[in-house]
Amino acid sequence: MAEQWARKRLAALLREAAKPGLLLALAVIPTEARTEPIETEHLFGFTIGADVGELGERELEGSVTGRFAKRDGSYLASESTMSAEFVPIANLRTEYTGALVSYDISGVSGLTDQHYATIGGLSADFRYRFLDRATAPFGFALGAEPHWGRADEVTGEGVNQYGVDFVAAADWEIVPDRIVAAFNLLYQPETMRSNLTGTWSQESTAGVAIGVMAQVHSGVFVGGEARYLRKYDGLGLDTLAGQGFFIGPTIYVKLSEKAWIAAAWSAQVAGQAATSAGSLDLVNFERHQARLLFGVNF
Repeated sequence: MAEQWARKRLAALLREAAKPGLLLALAVIPTEARTEPIETEHLFGFTIGADVGELGERELEGSVTGRFAKRDGSYLASESTMSAEFVPIANLRTEYTGALVSYDISGVSGLTDQHYATIGGLSADFRYRFLDRATAPFGFALGAEPHWGRADEVTGEGVNQYGVDFVAAADWEIVPDRIVAAFNLLYQPETMRSNLTGTWSQESTAGVAIGVMAQVHSGVFVGGEARYLRKYDGLGLDTLAGQGFFIGPTIYVKLSEKAWIAAAWSAQVAGQAATSAGSLDLVNFERHQARLLFGVNF
């Protein structure tokens, strides 16, 4: 009964989250605004589009993601990445990434103070597009991102962490060349070994994400994203540890034929941790998340 209520509540939240973005899009798009064909590969901040780039495309990409604020104390965690992307065959996107992480944690209940920056880890991303919006009613892609990390994402403590982020991504143009929406299903299992105690632990995250973006001028998009994430103990979604609902704005600008930049901010507006009271889950997630992305074709 509780799970059924949660599904109904999630559906209602996602419907409500999509309305402001769509209304904003309809309100701000000038009727005679110049537009160009939409590419969703990098269009969103936290959501993933189904486009994968053109055959033979090569690109350098970077990102900076910040996560801020717990229930008490001072909390700031960041990750900076640099990636090389290749499209070796049609509809297959490959990407290889190195990351730097930093933590500035003081006085947060349940966490050890951390103040450092270091090499964070390595990852690879493989995404295949099965349906193209140009020839199908919607685009559809599946992706897998195996990764290795050196710091626990939440606590910042030293670990050896191994995981794979799986995503199913669909997108469709609500108004051709004007308004586009994307929907993601997420599953992210991870296992890690503590450098301090040598013990192993497993966890997983499942969730959905939706984004709506409107082209207000040629190559300039504004919109918003909503995400519902559930954190579990165990690789198989064994025991619910907490859940959070995030919503926020996104902007994308195509700087030239070879360069682009995007920015997104997301706030937790609802949630619940299994181990603490309160209307937000500030044990497994943060109050605010922000992301800056950029890329250059070569």
